[in-house]
Order: sequence, then C-alpha cells, then structure tokens
Amino acid sequence: MNDLSKLKVSSSPHIRAEDTTAKIMLDVLIALLPALAIGAFVYGGRALTLTIISALGCMFFEWIYELLAHKPITIDDGSAAVTGVLLAFVLPVSTPMLVVLLGDLFAIVVVKQLFGGIGKNFVNPALASRGFLLASFAGLVGVTPKIRTTLPLFTNPVDVVTTATPLTQMKSGVLPDISVMQNALGMVGGTIGEISTFALLAGFAYLVFRKVISPRIPLTYMGTVAVLAFLFPQGNPSMEWMLCQLVSGGLVLAAVFMATDYVTSPITIKGQYVYAVGCGIITIVIRYFGTYPEGVSYAILVMNLFVPLIEKYTMPRKFGAPPKEKKLKKAEGGAANEK
Repeated sequence: MNDLSKLKVSSSPHIRAEDTTAKIMLDVLIALLPALAIGAFVYGGRALTLTIISALGCMFFEWIYELLAHKPITIDDGSAAVTGVLLAFVLPVSTPMLVVLLGDLFAIVVVKQLFGGIGKNFVNPALASRGFLLASFAGLVGVTPKIRTTLPLFTNPVDVVTTATPLTQMKSGVLPDISVMQNALGMVGGTIGEISTFALLAGFAYLVFRKVISPRIPLTYMGTVAVLAFLFPQGNPSMEWMLCQLVSGGLVLAAVFMATDYVTSPITIKGQYVYAVGCGIITIVIRYFGTYPEGVSYAILVMNLFVPLIEKYTMPRKFGAPPKEKKLKKAEGGAANEK
C-alpha cells in the first residue's frame, strides 16, 4: 500500500519561485547606486543626505500608518525604501527636507496605503508625489541648482545659484550648449538621479541580468521617443536632436525604474508594448507643446490609468476557449432560436 501521508493538497499556484519582494527591492536599490554615486559626486553630500532622509521618511510613514491601522508591518520588504529613493531622485538637491518628507507622506499614505498597500496602488507613488510637490511648491521643486554648488547637508539652502537644464533650452527649439557626451555623463544640472545616463544604463543592465525587469518597456519607451524626436527635430540636425532628447531629463530614469513598476504596468506582453509606446508619445507631446519642459512623469501617470483597459484588450485567450467571434455567433444564434 502506498504511503500517502506526505501528500499535500493545496490550491494553485503550485509553482513557487525563489524571488521575494524583499529580494527584488534589494536588487532595485543596488541598481540605483551608480546614479546615486554620480549625484553625490556632482552635488555633494546633500544629495546623499536627502536621499537617505527620503527613504527613511517613507519607511517611517508606512510603519506608523500600518501600526495605527492595525495592519501587518511590511517595511522590511523594501518597497517603501525604494519609493523614498526614487522620490529623492526626481527632486532637485535644493529641495527643503520638510518638503521631501511631505512628499514621502503623500506617496506612502495617500497613493499607496489608502488604496490597500503594496500591489494595490494604481499609479506610481514616487511620480504621483513629484506631481503633487510640483503643483504645490513649484518655486522649490521646479528649479535646478548649478552643479558643484556647495549646499548645507540638512538645513534649507538660501540664495541657490540655479541653471537652465538641457530640456529647458530645447523647449525653445535650440540644442543645449553642451555636448551629448557631457550631458550623458552628468556634467549638467538636473534632479539627483537623472543627471547620468550611463549610470542609469548600468542599473538597467543589472536589473535585466538579474531578471528583475524585462527590457521590453524601457527599450520601447526610449525607442518611441527616439523615433519621434528624429522625425520631428524642430529644425535641428535630426541625430543630434534625438540623442539630446534621450539623454536629457528623466527619460532613462523613468523608463527603467518607474515605467517598469510591477503594480502599475501591464502584465501582458502586447500590453507592455502598447503602454510603452503611449508613454513615449505623451512624453514628446508634453516636451514639445506642454507647459513643462519635461513630460515623463505625467506620461507614465496617464498611462498608469489606462493599464486595466490595456490588459483587458491584450489578455491572451484562455487555453481551449473559443475565439470571441465564435462566442458572438453562438450568442446571436441562441437569441435567434429564442425568437
């Protein structure tokens, strides 16, 4: 007689992966380190301080909310820390610390926890918080300090020397006054995490190697921007204009680390392509015709809202299920027979 004592019956899924949320978030944090290093090199210790405070702030707000709401404490999964780092990356280094903490509060409590916590938010928390701060404190969040400017580590900086970013210059239809290579290396002002394209691409390569993300969304997103910028160069040399559009602003940062968010991006392969192309089109439209010189944040937030609809129309047919046409004809035939 066979021994069935070790047989366990459980509900699906029956395949278990070794990946956990904590491991994935740790990989994301590791991938962000090169960009953080360049940000600290260009802007000094305040860039590192602001990033750490933002990460700790998000972890604190998640802990206190879950404690007060009598929910399981989940700060050890690393998702709050990643949100804090990404929020710091899309803010200028001169942002007051209290404004950063207000952004942490909005990202964690309003965007994430009030909708059910991790896996339930329908837009990216860091980008939604940046939009909130930009609308509320445009004079603080919308300016970019000049690189190599000495700023206090904790206190609010005063009389900050600001500089025009490459995107601001291109907004008027002219190429930046620096080379594409200088722009990609981070030798120009920007937010903490966006200034070095090469550092962000190193993080991209690491995440793909670790199979944390697929290259589909980032490459399609950046490819769409490249094609549109090449076809519509606003009177400038097509290739140079295209390259400047790719390496300027937060395009690479957003395409690699935010557009690929598991929760707010489509799960279907076709849907991921549709989503990424939409992000690219909206980015160029905002950069060319919008009020702000940058468009990646709002492009991703808008496409986040369309993810359920995209998944509905790109979901593959269940195995063995009849095509929709047959279902429709069967339904019509049944209605005719009833008549």
